[in-house]
Amino acid sequence: MSILISSETNVLIQGMTGKEGQKAAKAMLDYGINVVCGVTPKKGGQEVEGKPVFDTVREALAVIASDEGAKQSPRQEENGEIAASPSAPRNDNWVAVVYVPPFAAKAAILEAIENNIPLINIFVERIPIKDTAYCLAAAKERGVRIVGPSSLGLIVPDVGRIGVVGGPLVREIFQPGSIGVISRSGGMTNELSWIIRQAGLGQSAAVHVGGDLLMGTTYADVLRLFEKDEQTKAVIIFGEHGGSYEFEIVELIKNKEFTKPLAIYIGGKFAQMLPEGMNIGHAGAIVARGQGATEKEAALKAVGAMIADTYEELVKLVKPFV
Repeated sequence: MSILISSETNVLIQGMTGKEGQKAAKAMLDYGINVVCGVTPKKGGQEVEGKPVFDTVREALAVIASDEGAKQSPRQEENGEIAASPSAPRNDNWVAVVYVPPFAAKAAILEAIENNIPLINIFVERIPIKDTAYCLAAAKERGVRIVGPSSLGLIVPDVGRIGVVGGPLVREIFQPGSIGVISRSGGMTNELSWIIRQAGLGQSAAVHVGGDLLMGTTYADVLRLFEKDEQTKAVIIFGEHGGSYEFEIVELIKNKEFTKPLAIYIGGKFAQMLPEGMNIGHAGAIVARGQGATEKEAALKAVGAMIADTYEELVKLVKPFV
């Protein structure tokens, strides 16, 4: 069992002809996930890593579906008539990954939503916040999950990865195991997973939720998935000063929607000495009254989460449970 992706996942890359899109295509193919095609307006007919590029998502899905249908040989019924070919597969197993410039992100995301792709990973940084808010609302209306913006992606070891999480050392960093990893930082997603690997353990999945002010998939959302995942025995989280997403975890635990061992590190304690409103890193890491690392730690500790003084301690805290 795995969260978010499986061995049946098909990937469509929006912006695959760009530098970052090409890099992502190679990274995902090298790790074995099924990158089917890409979409870049006015670049239809090209290929990247041997995969076709289309002008629109609708065209890509239609062509791929028709190709799959053509592969299905008609079957002979007992009365001698030829039965109709099976209907084209739904988009349930599809993931769209967005590697377009910030100004084009809103249109690309909405195009994926409108074509019923259930999971969208947004790599793009510096998307205008009003565009992000609009896209998140549209996705919620259609039951589409967004991971990001500003997300390097996610990985289920030995199953597949979305995006470039793990980089070129992905096989050295990740191996199958029972610890779930959630992080606001792409670099720390890899670092925490490497510490797990050094401890002789492995990851059930690692998700970089992104560092923007607004998140499509929050810590709490991923924890709900890990709660249902039989492979996951414990979860570690790298949080940060600013924002209120860690307080959602408190409510989740109070309501017994997450019951597994959880260890969390909140970065940015030094921020309590800085003026309110200052940004200290990620777009979401804004100094705000009552939302600092100390307040978050106190609230999480009160509901039973294990608090790490340093991120290196996270694995030590959960190791007895896995």
